[in-house]
Amino acid sequence: MRILGIESSCDDTAAAVVEDGRRLVASERLSSALLQRRFGGVVPEVAAREHTMAILPVVEAALESAGMDLQELDAIAVTRGPGLLGALLVGVTFAKALGSSLGIPVVGVHHLEAHLYANALEGPVQFPALALIVSGGHTSLLYWRAHGELEVIGSTRDDAAGEALDKGARLLGLPYPGGPEVERLAAEAPDAPIFRLPVARVAGSELDFSFSGLKTATEELARRHPGERAAIAKALQTAVVEALVQNLARAYARYPVKHIYCAGGVTANRVLAHAVQAFAASVGAEAHIPQPSLCTDNAAMVAAAGYFRHLSGSRLQSTAGPMTPWSLTDLGTFAGVIQENGGDNRC
Repeated sequence: MRILGIESSCDDTAAAVVEDGRRLVASERLSSALLQRRFGGVVPEVAAREHTMAILPVVEAALESAGMDLQELDAIAVTRGPGLLGALLVGVTFAKALGSSLGIPVVGVHHLEAHLYANALEGPVQFPALALIVSGGHTSLLYWRAHGELEVIGSTRDDAAGEALDKGARLLGLPYPGGPEVERLAAEAPDAPIFRLPVARVAGSELDFSFSGLKTATEELARRHPGERAAIAKALQTAVVEALVQNLARAYARYPVKHIYCAGGVTANRVLAHAVQAFAASVGAEAHIPQPSLCTDNAAMVAAAGYFRHLSGSRLQSTAGPMTPWSLTDLGTFAGVIQENGGDNRC
């Protein structure tokens, strides 16, 4: 089954073709990040305009790369939410119109669940598992029992990890997007840390995250030590990684699983990836982290998630629009998908 995935939740317009939820046939993406850089972040109206102009050329490019015609598609999967409303509207409207013209089903996909299914493109997903989603707008810990059975066991109380890195980058005079710039600058710092920034622990909810205080502490440190930008970037990155891995360790103490899955744009950070891998090795678990091109927003993950949603009978109705906000706890289950795989809990 060949599924066209469409992603337009933020500043990336992406399209991909994935076969049977596992094999990536083609993937194309056009980002407005350079345009957004002049504003220091994503302007929703600008993003929606850029998606409108880019979506058809990107879809055509993906099909050309796949060596396919539209008539060879079996279904379309599109990010329905969460994200920027105007940006989502472009993708959802395009997908519904294309699906209607071709007479094929359209599946609405949750953006964060799609990030998890980037892992399906690199190997079988094995359950039960712990999952850590870390992106610009979301930070969540989940117990992943099976397809569609996601229990949110920890989330951010304020800023997401990616937001903390982006805000810290702005304080250090770094361009948007800030996460990769912080990682680059931190690599220039001395091996021995010069500064330490606080790692918050949420009272009464040890699996939740809080990063808002980190921004304040970074701002104060940058004000007092303007000549130590690299050392401050390293301290910021270290604090974010420590917060994520510490909560992952606490989650593992409750759910001692054999597999740990990471997803989301911040997962492309090599320091975080190494820290998760080291923790997993220390407890005898296996860490699964997609290649960087699959960590950031892309349409391949949407198509992969859409395949399994399609098998469950999920369909985006003609009157349906974007959903934002949209909690992971509001997702439906994948009835019948596990049976399709002989009950071995592998996708």
